[in-house]
Amino acid sequence: MSEQGSSPRVLDHMDHDSARQALLDVRHEVAKAVVGQDATVTGMLIALLSQGHVLLEGVPGVAKTLLVRALSAALSLDTKRVQFTPDLMPGDVTGSLVYDSHTSEFTFREGPVFTNILLADEINRTPPKTQASLLEAMEERQVSVDGVSRPLPAPFLVAATQNPVEYEGTYPLPEAQLDRFLLKLTMPLPGRQDEMEVIRRHAAGFDPRDLTAAGVRAVAGAADLSKARQAVASVAVDPEIIGYIVDLVRATRSAPSFLLGVSPRGATALLNTSRSWAWLSGRSFVTPDDVKALALPCLRHRVALQPEAQMDGVRVDDVLGSILASVPVPR
Repeated sequence: MSEQGSSPRVLDHMDHDSARQALLDVRHEVAKAVVGQDATVTGMLIALLSQGHVLLEGVPGVAKTLLVRALSAALSLDTKRVQFTPDLMPGDVTGSLVYDSHTSEFTFREGPVFTNILLADEINRTPPKTQASLLEAMEERQVSVDGVSRPLPAPFLVAATQNPVEYEGTYPLPEAQLDRFLLKLTMPLPGRQDEMEVIRRHAAGFDPRDLTAAGVRAVAGAADLSKARQAVASVAVDPEIIGYIVDLVRATRSAPSFLLGVSPRGATALLNTSRSWAWLSGRSFVTPDDVKALALPCLRHRVALQPEAQMDGVRVDDVLGSILASVPVPR
């Protein structure tokens, strides 16, 4: 084959490799500000590669907001934060028509949803009507006001947070909206060594409001994400892997502890995230281990426990773990 004929393929391969390295470097940059949350950062990158959204769950003070800000800075993406409260209106998120006295016309004023990464802080503290205002943005990547649809910037990701222990005065997300989130990532309390590192940094003058001083710099951008998504689309998926994903999802529908199993949308999400993780790991094909690695964050919010199981203290992750252990793995 001539050099001219092979050049585009070689260039594509080099572009994909450089995009992968840039996204891997993002994890190092975020770690300059956030300690001990590498798995969550990786999950956010997988969501961006898979063009999905993330539900972040963790007690206050585990750096959920800081993580989103640091990730945006490392990716050179625009980010906005909305504090969801009981009196928040849909227009406060999506934007609304405002009367201009100079032109005697109504003009559209964009809401904070017009950004690359929207941090929807404590999303379960706002009523269902305002929660639902995000549905079109998440699914269609557009906002419709007064019959006019306006596209959102690309890339676009909603990172919604909620507190897992404080339910008073909250409005739990309905199953239909939970299913719109690609991943549910849990942010645990740090281990002793990680917590000591957090305190050490603060003692040395770390300011979470000044990411530049912390050394966080942009190492990737929208162009890298675009190249990476093209590469992910070429990751091979064996028919046996597809069968494995379907068997896992169908097992959730017959599990005695579950009132509600995973829908086909959940199976598609597991496929897409497994491909993204395989590509980030440097492989051009999906393995059963890729599927297992993404099964919990991809499925845990798409199931519902039976009331009896809830009273017995059964955990969703434990039931999913039993399913993963029982469904035959393709060889």
